[in-house]
Amino acid sequence: MPIWIFRISTLVAFPFLTYNFIKQDWMTLLGGLLCGAIVLAGEVLFKRLRLIKIMIACTGLILGYVLFVLFDYGIHNFFQADISWWTQYSDKVEIGLLVFGVLASLFKARDLEGLSYTGHHIKVADVSALLDGRIVDLCEINFLSGLIVLPVFVLDELNRLASSKDPLERAKGRRGLDVATRLQELTDIAVRITNKNPKGATMDEKLVKLAKSLDAEIVTLNFNINKLASLQKVITLNIADLTTALKPVVLPGESMALFIMKDGKEKEQGIGYLDDGTMVVVEDGRKHIGKRTEVSVYSILQTSSGRMIFAKVK
Repeated sequence: MPIWIFRISTLVAFPFLTYNFIKQDWMTLLGGLLCGAIVLAGEVLFKRLRLIKIMIACTGLILGYVLFVLFDYGIHNFFQADISWWTQYSDKVEIGLLVFGVLASLFKARDLEGLSYTGHHIKVADVSALLDGRIVDLCEINFLSGLIVLPVFVLDELNRLASSKDPLERAKGRRGLDVATRLQELTDIAVRITNKNPKGATMDEKLVKLAKSLDAEIVTLNFNINKLASLQKVITLNIADLTTALKPVVLPGESMALFIMKDGKEKEQGIGYLDDGTMVVVEDGRKHIGKRTEVSVYSILQTSSGRMIFAKVK
């Protein structure tokens, strides 16, 4: 609400001041309104731009001016012929070189970082998301959109795992690299690799700092990153939480057909599983092992590791 008060006040104050203290005519009033609009446009622009981009643009502006000065010096000192043409066009050349310096510096900065922030909703993928692999499926069905960022230090960790002597770690690392390659091959979503490597004691800290600096979200399955990101007010998209949220709702009293696979820990219990992997403990289900049986749900237990359903043979 205060920002809107500021904007309205600006649009009112500039015409009022120019009309009362400069000249009382409609042109002055219109000029004051235009000045207020320029101030508001600048406020919105600087809010959207990052400080690093503003600094890079200023550097490009300075370099463009230096280039013009060198060019002007060379023409005045090394050309013996008439240079009146240069006097006529020097101002235009100066403006052109300044604009060129700004644009060239911004484009070069984008290439160095491997990122273009404009118009993208940025998501940073961590090691656990790449090892899991379901991030590709979410991108293919357009559930994840915008720009997927792959930090170099995450890819380095996958390379380390892929070079490990432990067969399990080696298999995981290779799978993570394959997933990263598949992400880059997608045509409906942009994927960029960034060389940014924030300081941090652990990879989790680096990832959260990177996401915070980019104003991005983190795609992960790591519970520790969830906690660390929440402290830094960084949004996390946990694929495991998404899977839990999408599990079918089963209420006590409902009936369903269940294939009972094995016996349970208690006497006469049978164990079956829903399509999403939720375990169902069936009383008196032991004698129905290997069969699809109609069961009735009477209790649901939600634990930190997931959900467990208790049912009876109907």
